[in-house]
Amino acid sequence: MAGSSSRVHYLSDFCCPLGGRAAGKPHVLRHDAEVFLSTGREFVYVYDQEGGLLTAVYQFPDQVWHLQLLATRRALYVLCARTGIYCLSLDSLDRSGSQACEDKEDETHPYPVIHVDPDACVLPDAALCAFTVLDDVLVTLAQGPTQWKMQLFESPRAGEEPRPGGQVGEVQLSTCTPPGGVPGEPTAPCFLPVLCCVFPPDSRAPHGHPQGCGCFMLEEALFGLLFGVDATLLQSPVVLCGLPDGQLCCVALKALVTSELAPGDPKVLVKILHHLEEPVIFIGALRAEPQEEDEEEEAVRELLPGENVHSDCLVALGHQGRTLAIRASWSESGNLVPELREYYLPGPVLCAACGRDGHMYHSTPSDLCVVDLTRRDGTWNPEKPDGAIGSLPSTLCPASLNICSALALCVTARAPTGGTELLVLSSKGRLITCSLDLNPEAPVPAKMAVANAGQKIKELLLDIGDVSERVSFLKKAVDQRNKAITSLNEAMNVSCALLSSQEGDRPISCTITTSWSRLELRDMLMATCTLDNSSSFSLDQGWTLCIQVLTSSSALDLDGTGSAFTYTIPVDRLGPGSRREVTLPLGPSESGVLDLPVTMSCWLFYSLREVIGEALAPSDPLEVPYLEKLPLNLPKQEGVCLPLCKRTVDMLQCLRFPGVASYPAQAPGVPGPACDPVETFLKTCQVPGSEPTGAASLRAKYLPPSTASIRVSAGLLRAALEDGHSGFHLCSATLCWLLAENAAVDVLRAQALSSVQGIAPDGTDVNLIVHEVAVTDLSPAGPIQAVEIQVESSSLANMCRAHHAIIRRIKTMVTEQAAQGSSPPDLRMQYLQQIHANHQELLREVQTLRDQLCTEDEVSSCSTAQKLLQIYKQLRNPSLVLL
Repeated sequence: MAGSSSRVHYLSDFCCPLGGRAAGKPHVLRHDAEVFLSTGREFVYVYDQEGGLLTAVYQFPDQVWHLQLLATRRALYVLCARTGIYCLSLDSLDRSGSQACEDKEDETHPYPVIHVDPDACVLPDAALCAFTVLDDVLVTLAQGPTQWKMQLFESPRAGEEPRPGGQVGEVQLSTCTPPGGVPGEPTAPCFLPVLCCVFPPDSRAPHGHPQGCGCFMLEEALFGLLFGVDATLLQSPVVLCGLPDGQLCCVALKALVTSELAPGDPKVLVKILHHLEEPVIFIGALRAEPQEEDEEEEAVRELLPGENVHSDCLVALGHQGRTLAIRASWSESGNLVPELREYYLPGPVLCAACGRDGHMYHSTPSDLCVVDLTRRDGTWNPEKPDGAIGSLPSTLCPASLNICSALALCVTARAPTGGTELLVLSSKGRLITCSLDLNPEAPVPAKMAVANAGQKIKELLLDIGDVSERVSFLKKAVDQRNKAITSLNEAMNVSCALLSSQEGDRPISCTITTSWSRLELRDMLMATCTLDNSSSFSLDQGWTLCIQVLTSSSALDLDGTGSAFTYTIPVDRLGPGSRREVTLPLGPSESGVLDLPVTMSCWLFYSLREVIGEALAPSDPLEVPYLEKLPLNLPKQEGVCLPLCKRTVDMLQCLRFPGVASYPAQAPGVPGPACDPVETFLKTCQVPGSEPTGAASLRAKYLPPSTASIRVSAGLLRAALEDGHSGFHLCSATLCWLLAENAAVDVLRAQALSSVQGIAPDGTDVNLIVHEVAVTDLSPAGPIQAVEIQVESSSLANMCRAHHAIIRRIKTMVTEQAAQGSSPPDLRMQYLQQIHANHQELLREVQTLRDQLCTEDEVSSCSTAQKLLQIYKQLRNPSLVLL
C-alpha cells in the first residue's frame, strides 16, 4: 500500500436523516453514468455523473431499506420498510411530465420529486427485511415471530400486479429475536440481514447486475468446497445470508424450488458456513491470487463493463470489525481444502465494498480504510494452481484514505488507467468520488542502514516527546478550566446565599469591633473585622475581603472633604465553620488628630478575571504557539461585589475613662497622643506643686468648657430601654445605652454611674452628664418628665463630635419607636411656635455674623467670633424635648 494515492472530488449534496445512520443503511449503485442512491430516508435519488445533475427523485411511502438494479430490464427494485418491494421501470417514467411539475409546488425540494404510489408495490409484505433479485427469480427474507423465513418468487416485472401465487419455494432459517415495540405493529430491527447470490463459474453469468448489487461468481474450487457437490452438479446459484446474530448460512436455489404445500427441510437445504458472533454487515468476493504484470494489464484491457470476474476469496464483515476470509488452498498432504482466516479490523463498521484488484474497503465513523488481501507472507508458488500453502495473509494492515464517516460505498474500475474509483456517500449527505491508484508492485525501499535507523528512531522519539509535552499542557489547561468551573459554581452558590438572606442571620457575616492598643509607643484605636463563614461553601481562589475606611472632614476645615482608604485582604481557603480576623489602625495620626466619625464598609469581591483569565490564557504561548489563536472571551465585568456590613465609629466609641475603677487595659497616667520630646523634658523638670503648662491646660483653665445638651422624654427612654436595662436607674441606663459600643460599658453598668469623665483621642476631657428634669411650659397637662444629656469639653471640636454621636443614636431610637405606633402627649402649639421663631431668628443672626467675618479685620473678627460662639451655645441648648 506504499504506492497508493487518492484524489477526492465533490459531486453533490443530499439530505441525511437526523440522528445519523438508521437501521436501513444508505446505498449507492452505479450503472454507466447513472448513480442511484438512498440516504436512509424515503427518497431514492438518480444522479447523472457525467452531466453533474440530479435528474430525478422518487419518494416512497416509508423508509428505503435496500436497492438493487437489474440493468438488462432497466428496472430498479426498492425495499420499503413495513410495506414491501417496489419495481420501477426507469424508461417508462417521464421525468419532465406533469406529475413532476405538480410536485415542484413543494418548495422544500428544488428538483422534480416523483411520488411512488403504494399501489405500485409488486410484493407487499410488512415483514420483509432483505431481498436479492436475479433475472427470473426474486429471493426475499422475512422476519417471523420466532424464525427467519426465506422465500423464492418468480421475478415480477414492472407494471405487473402483485402475484402472491408466484411463490416457488420457502425454507425456515435460524431462530431470531423479535424486536421490541407495540404488539401487532411492525418494528424496524436494529440491524438488517444481508443477502447476496453466488454463481458457479460455468453457469449463466448475471451480466445484468452492476458491481456492488450483491451478485458475484466464484471459482470452481472454492464454490465446490463451500457449497458441496450437489450445488456444483446442479450448477445452482447459491444465496448467502448474513444474519444479525452473526450466522453466515447458504441455500442452493435449485434445491429450494418446492411446492407451497411441502416447504423445504431446513436441515437439508440450509448450511451454516460460519458464525461471526456479531451482526453481519457485508458479504463480498474478490480475487486474492496475485497476477503477473502482463496478465493484469491484459485483464484490465480486455474486461468488458458488464463482465464478471471469477473471484477466489469470499469475505464477510461484522459490525465490530471481525472479518472472515475463505479461499481454496492446498494442504500439506496435497489436498484442496478451504482456508478460513479471521481478522480484526477497526470498528464499528458502517459499510464495506470489494474491488477487482484484491482490495477491500471498509468505513468506520473516523476513517475509510483499504486492506490488501493479495499480500503474501511467504513465497508464492505459481506451479500450483492456487498458490502456496497459507496463501491468505496472516494479518491485515488497514491503510487510511483520509475520508471519515462514509455511509455507503460503490467500487468501479477505470479501464484506461487500471485504477479504482470509489463513490462515497458521507454522513453529512455529500456524494464524492475518490480516485485511487493502488500499485501493489510499487518499489519497496531497500533495507535501512543502521545509521539511518538510529536517526529515524531519534526523530520518532522527539516527535513522541513533543506529543507528550502537548498532551501534558492540554491536560493542565483542562484541569485549570475544571477548577475555574468549580470556583464559579461555588461563587454562584455564595452569591445566592448572601443575596437571599438580606434580613436576619446571614451565612457569611462580618462584624467590626474597636479597641485601644499600644502601637509604636502610641495609643492607637484599632478596628477588628471578623469574617465568619457559617455556610456550607468554601471561599477559595478569587475571593477578596475589601474594607473601606471613610473619615469625615476636619472641624476646622469647613470646605474640606474626608479621605477614603480601601484595604484588600485575599481570602484563601476559608472553609465552612472557619473565621478570619483582620485588624486595622484607625488613628490618631502623629499630630494626635482623629477625624470622627469614621465609616467602615466591608464586602466580599470575587474576581472573574483572576479565575477565568487564568483558565483561558495559555501559561506559555511561546512553547505552544497554536494556542495564540484561541479566542479569550474574558468577562467585561471585573468581578462581583457582595456587601457584608457597614458601621460608623464615632466619639462615644473612642472615649476612654481613666477615672473609672477597674477600667481594662488603662495606663495609670492620662492617655493621649505621643508627646513632643521637648515638652516631655520640660514636664520632668517642672517643680513639684507648680501648675502645668501647655495649650490644652491653658484652655481648660482660662476658657469655659463648650457645652451642648439634648432632652429626651423619660417615657420614650423607658419604652426603648426597658428590655435591655430593666432594673437600672433611668439615668444610668441611658448612659450605658449611649456607650453600649464602648469597651468600658460593662464597668459603667456595674457601677451604675449617671455621669462620667472621659478622654478623647487627642487627650482632652469629654464629660457626659445625664440627669432627670421636668419641662413645665410645654404641655397643658402638666410638667413632662425628661432626661437631659449634657456634653462638656474644653475642645469645641470634640464636644461637637460627641453631640453628633448622641443625636445619631437618639434619631435611630425615635425612628424605631415611631414605627411601633407610640403617640406624644398634648402640646402647647403657641409655645412651640415661639421657640421655633426664636431659633429662626438665631439662625439668621448666625448667617449675618458669618458674612461679617469675611469682610472685617482681625480685631473686629474676634468680637464677631465671640458673638457666634454665644449664639451656637444657645442653639446647642434648646428648650425642646424629644417625645
